[in-house]
Amino acid sequence: MVYTLEQLRGLVAVAEELHFGRAAARLRMTQPPLSRQIQKLEAAIGVQLLERDNRRVALTPAGEAFLREARRILAIAEAAPDLAQRVSSGVRGLVRIGFTAASTFGILGRLLNELERELPEVRIELYEMVTREQVAALAAEDLDLGLARPPFDADLFDSRRLHREALLLAVPAGHRLTGLDRPATPDDLAAEPLIFHSQQKARYFYDLVVSMVPLAQERVVHSVSQILTMLWLVSAGRGIAFVPASATLLGIPRVTFVPLATPIPEPVELHLLWPRHSQNPALARALAVLDARKVSLDAETLLDTHRAESIP
Repeated sequence: MVYTLEQLRGLVAVAEELHFGRAAARLRMTQPPLSRQIQKLEAAIGVQLLERDNRRVALTPAGEAFLREARRILAIAEAAPDLAQRVSSGVRGLVRIGFTAASTFGILGRLLNELERELPEVRIELYEMVTREQVAALAAEDLDLGLARPPFDADLFDSRRLHREALLLAVPAGHRLTGLDRPATPDDLAAEPLIFHSQQKARYFYDLVVSMVPLAQERVVHSVSQILTMLWLVSAGRGIAFVPASATLLGIPRVTFVPLATPIPEPVELHLLWPRHSQNPALARALAVLDARKVSLDAETLLDTHRAESIP
């Protein structure tokens, strides 16, 4: 079954005019070629679409049904070039974003708001993954963009630091460390049970804390991968934990946050990460939007915004 778009346009014109002469004039052609187009179309699909005699032209029931599909096919065909151009330019398409659980503490939502405002026809798919899973997915082209923790292979990936923040202590409410009039030091923690980051599943935070705060590993009572889990364990009085400043946004009851003395004031970093040789036009457009809008959300900005939004 082979028919052409010209034959479909001919059928639509005849069906709307119910007159071969007027339909031919509308299509800027003569009547005999138009009649031959309709005959070839009917032969191709094997049914009669029009009833015609010297006085009238009418659609058959099969013609009525086929006309609806012909209009749909023509609409798709006419829209296809514009769609291809919009996809090629990155105005329309798909961007798959991986993110760590901690990046949802105010940062991910703001980034998505920027993209939705500037690129409303780009569809976003979200995937929660730890950094090592994101890196593997980006390398395999299963993701387009990541919100991940450094370091990264510069030969494979481009990146931009999105924000940085302090490392704090999360302690049970009323804990003795809340009475300090200065940031806590490793000596202050010598006798404390520790809720620690998993060395396998939260390697970034594990390495960061170990490098910043010399501690006796025998004090570790729990190793977990998610900051939210850490805070609930702290709330239950199981120990103290090292968390990024943005964790204060979670509002877990019976948890207090204490400043921590670290060699670098804001050592926790989050980066945008993407494949260096990505062929996705929508990704290129998304990165241009984020760069032009200067999406950079430091911890203090997030905390100030959260406080402002909490005021009735």
